[in-house]
Amino acid sequence: MTRKPPGELPPERARLVSALRELKTATGLSLAALATKTTFSKSSWERYLNGKTLPPRRAVQELCRLAGEREDRCLALWELAESEWSGRAAAPRPDEDTGTDASARAGLPETETGRPAGRGRLLAVLASVCAMAAGGLSVALVLLAGQSGAPRPSSPPTTAPAPRCRAATCEGRSPMTMKCGLAPLTLASHRTSSGAHLELRYSDTCEAGWARMWSTRIGDRLELAGAAGGRPHSAEITDGVAAQSYVFTPMTEARPGTTVRACFRPATGAARECFEARVRFRPRS
Repeated sequence: MTRKPPGELPPERARLVSALRELKTATGLSLAALATKTTFSKSSWERYLNGKTLPPRRAVQELCRLAGEREDRCLALWELAESEWSGRAAAPRPDEDTGTDASARAGLPETETGRPAGRGRLLAVLASVCAMAAGGLSVALVLLAGQSGAPRPSSPPTTAPAPRCRAATCEGRSPMTMKCGLAPLTLASHRTSSGAHLELRYSDTCEAGWARMWSTRIGDRLELAGAAGGRPHSAEITDGVAAQSYVFTPMTEARPGTTVRACFRPATGAARECFEARVRFRPRS
């Protein structure tokens, strides 16, 4: 079977790779350190995290363990990617429910949508990643055309992890690593002239905001204005996997009443596009 280079990864595999990268970030470990704490080598992890090779199921489990995250939803994403990799998802039988169980286990909101890559297939959208559903690292998945009418199995309720920062202490930190990515608010959305999708996101619990982008190109850059006119926080698309995934900026303090502003700088050199939103006061329950 011919393997595609990272820039041409199918969406199922690209979302899994994005999720694994978020998990690695949460561990704080280098590739060498990761190799010493798992049963897989440094070169193996390099291939897994760059989409060159599909990781074994056990590798996903070990990475989840090191990141302190639940593994069930990560494994659901892995099952979708493995089905695509092996070719089992290419020609589903007419009576086959392709991936519904795996998608249901991911338990992600249906407000995040994606485009089907093939008839009756289910795609993971976002990126990521499984980590948000498994403890705060962000991923989104939808059920697309071809879904059967059977009820989806529900995931057992879990206690949401406490955020690791608040307001000023979140400045410049990752919303996923700091557990601020659970049930965030979307303050504003914008689609650029190049077709990229942008959003300003906000966490009431963390009192911090960030921006994210997807449907991007290598070299695209998103900048989020820092608190009180400080240095902006930025995220850049560095490879094909990132271009197919959700990419987030670090956070900035954003208390109710303040304005969050982000600017997109396309790789083409075209004029930057900016948008902003004001954080509204919301009564606490």
